[in-house]
Amino acid sequence: MTEHHTCDHGDHDDSSSHFPDQVLENVLETVLMFLTCRRDRNAASLVCKSWYRAEAMTRTGLFIGNCYAVSPHRAIQRFGRVQSLVLKGKPRFADFNLVPPNWGAHFAPWATAMGAAWPGLEKVCLKRMSITDDDLRMISVSFPRFKELVLVCCEGFGPIGLADLVSKCRQLRVLDLMECVVDDDEVDWISFFPETVTCLESLIFDCVDIPVNIDALERLVARSPSLKKLKLNRHVSIAQLHRLMLRAPQLTLLGTGAFNTLSHVPDEEQELDLSAAFSACKNLTCLSGFQEIGPQFLPAIHPVCANLTSLNFSYANINTEHLKVVIRHCYKLQVFWVLDSICDEGLQAVAATCKDLRELRVFPVDAREDSECPVSEVGLLAISEGCRKLRSILYFCQRMTNAVVIAMSKNCPDLVVFRLCIMGRHLPDHITGEPMDEDKAFSYIGKYGKLVRTLSVAFAGDGDMGLTYVLEGCPRLQKLEIRDSPFGDVALLSGLHHYYNMRFLWMSSCRLTLRGCKEVARRRPQLVVEVIRDDEQENALEDSVSMDDGGENKSDDES
Repeated sequence: MTEHHTCDHGDHDDSSSHFPDQVLENVLETVLMFLTCRRDRNAASLVCKSWYRAEAMTRTGLFIGNCYAVSPHRAIQRFGRVQSLVLKGKPRFADFNLVPPNWGAHFAPWATAMGAAWPGLEKVCLKRMSITDDDLRMISVSFPRFKELVLVCCEGFGPIGLADLVSKCRQLRVLDLMECVVDDDEVDWISFFPETVTCLESLIFDCVDIPVNIDALERLVARSPSLKKLKLNRHVSIAQLHRLMLRAPQLTLLGTGAFNTLSHVPDEEQELDLSAAFSACKNLTCLSGFQEIGPQFLPAIHPVCANLTSLNFSYANINTEHLKVVIRHCYKLQVFWVLDSICDEGLQAVAATCKDLRELRVFPVDAREDSECPVSEVGLLAISEGCRKLRSILYFCQRMTNAVVIAMSKNCPDLVVFRLCIMGRHLPDHITGEPMDEDKAFSYIGKYGKLVRTLSVAFAGDGDMGLTYVLEGCPRLQKLEIRDSPFGDVALLSGLHHYYNMRFLWMSSCRLTLRGCKEVARRRPQLVVEVIRDDEQENALEDSVSMDDGGENKSDDES
């Protein structure tokens, strides 16, 4: 091959001199088509210009971690064959009403730009974005092969836009609305689905707080043989749930709706063989809902408990005994969300049965600072000892001990997400009297938490060293959230080496100064540093401020 290129054959076509490059790019495109991990693709695009072009030509899935990290024009200019778009808007602390109204994150500029540029677009997933009925209408008319819409924590739309979407997107497979705020304009959007057999595989609308046309929903479920996921809102009664389940025994994921009788629903008093309906759902592995739960109906789910890998009781105000009769059958459970009404004893029952548990979230029934919280370090210790495969935990409580925080760090080496919220501000370790989450506890997190990617703490620590231990000891840390803690400029500056690798750092009501934040911005000019002041801080800028490193402004696809 080398000899061929060194021989002089006299006159030759200029195109032959470019042939090796064309072959290389063709080979690259073929190889890159099998490269699915976006981080691998990002790395490949940085090798050289040929790889950059080939990667852009073959990328069909685009993930943008912040909608302001790159303009719609730039994304369309680089990537011409996008079939799937994931786009995130507001930062996570918007969930706590800490982002000003009308902050932005509008989908409209993207919808307008995508229409002509990506005719093959099939999937859109938006998180914390503002999307209007007009945007939904544009999706429905611009993309003839559109199949999936997933909206998470979005707002600005209503049934009119949904009706446009479901009536025109005849190949729609997924419509998932999760934790969205949906306007009520009294349009019966469920009735707008085509009257023919549908391609629907997933329909999630448990956040839509509008009564649904149950007859239209029953007909839709009956003509959707591929439907595997269905989450109902709180306006669907247990009798209506029963009828829907009889029409969809193939379900693998179910959100039960109210899971109780509703006074406005006729025939609610008739006897239901709900247990038989659950028995018929042989493939059901994920169960949620229970939004207006009647505990007397809980035994009906026993037939599916042994097969469940995910159970969400975060809306179900049940007690320890209610939980015990269910959880003892759930030995395959990997994801469990629950209210603290189950008490420490309920968590001990979980620890005794669910040895394969990977994610646990314990939410408060009463989130007030002075409330009586029925879970404590006792329940957390039981979980750390019984569920050693745990990878993610969110735990609200009123009291805790440093010893149990240390035990969690030691007993669960695979822990990636650790969110502990002690609602009683600055309460000490109630056994030793020492400050809670003292520097020693943080040092253990830094020592044993090598896989930790997300850490949330509040009302914690007794000095700068605690945060320093975490920043220096957790090399994979991507998200760090700190509230009402004594960390200051020294702790903040100790993480300078690490901030480029993080998605975001959020410090609220800490002992930072404006000078410290400016120093971060000066020494790391590519970071976005945002200082958010409340009214009390307006005249005291050199005192405590909130700081966000803007790391979520970085997109995996921004280059």
